[in-house]
Amino acid sequence: MLKSANLARLQPLIALVVMVVALSVLSDKFLTFANGRNILLQISVNLCLSIGMTLIILTGGIDLSVGAILGFAGAVAAGLLKNGLNIAWAGVQLQFTPFGAIIAGIVVGLALGWFNGIAITKFRLPPFVATLGMLSIARGLTMLWTGGFTITGLGPKFGFMGAGFWLGVPMAVWISAALVAVFFFVSRHTTLGRYIYAVGGSEKASAFSGLNVNRIKIWVYALGGALAAVAGLIVTARLDAADPKAGLGYELDSIAAVVIGGTSLSGGRGSILGTVLGCLIIGVLNNGLFLLNVSPFWQQVIKGFVILAAVAVDKMGATPEEK
Repeated sequence: MLKSANLARLQPLIALVVMVVALSVLSDKFLTFANGRNILLQISVNLCLSIGMTLIILTGGIDLSVGAILGFAGAVAAGLLKNGLNIAWAGVQLQFTPFGAIIAGIVVGLALGWFNGIAITKFRLPPFVATLGMLSIARGLTMLWTGGFTITGLGPKFGFMGAGFWLGVPMAVWISAALVAVFFFVSRHTTLGRYIYAVGGSEKASAFSGLNVNRIKIWVYALGGALAAVAGLIVTARLDAADPKAGLGYELDSIAAVVIGGTSLSGGRGSILGTVLGCLIIGVLNNGLFLLNVSPFWQQVIKGFVILAAVAVDKMGATPEEK
């Protein structure tokens, strides 16, 4: 049983190694420094989203709104940086620095994630329904904020977050790596992390042992919203523009990365490092198929089968109670 559990944990890593070896043989452009850096840059946004999604799924929940929160947070930051904030009733016009706009975007994501947590815990809505509603709300708010138009010309200081380099490595990669380190520590070495696994393992047992399950869930969804906002800021900074349609479908890649990385959809089992591997698998798969000139339509089909296979493997390795 112990060997089977260890093998299950190694499956994402084995899959990644096999893919890297195969693509290195099939394409001489794959195993290069420039392409490796490009893959890390491509997965940085999904990694930010997927860290938050991992925490949420570990509690037995799901969040379909992260892509929409990404778009709204990025739009808010861009709008405040470009146009400021006019408070008509007070006769005040607030101007924002790049740092102030970044903080405002993260606060917006935190607030929307917190609202998801309240809807799920206080109003007892299923996570699927609550976050699906937030998806629509955030998309609508983005259109209202931007008027349906792209906000451009945000300046090099803001753009450094998404398009800049430090020590030859993109800043987006540094940001996502820092978040991985922080939330790996949080999930494995803090009280909150232990509580997250406990709630996902058995919500009733956690409540009987004295844990405030609702508060833990609210925290987790709030963190998921804040991390989605960081992803939105990276996208906006990289493009030097806030697109009202930014983040469409990103929640699907995020959920896929978490599941492929070995986190159980039933909750209570998984890790941040597994999610990193899941993001790398998706990034390497997308990059390899592109280098091999595979049609984008077939890429979607192949990615879908990979997700189905990951879920099937997860179910085969689950205990009878989890099934």
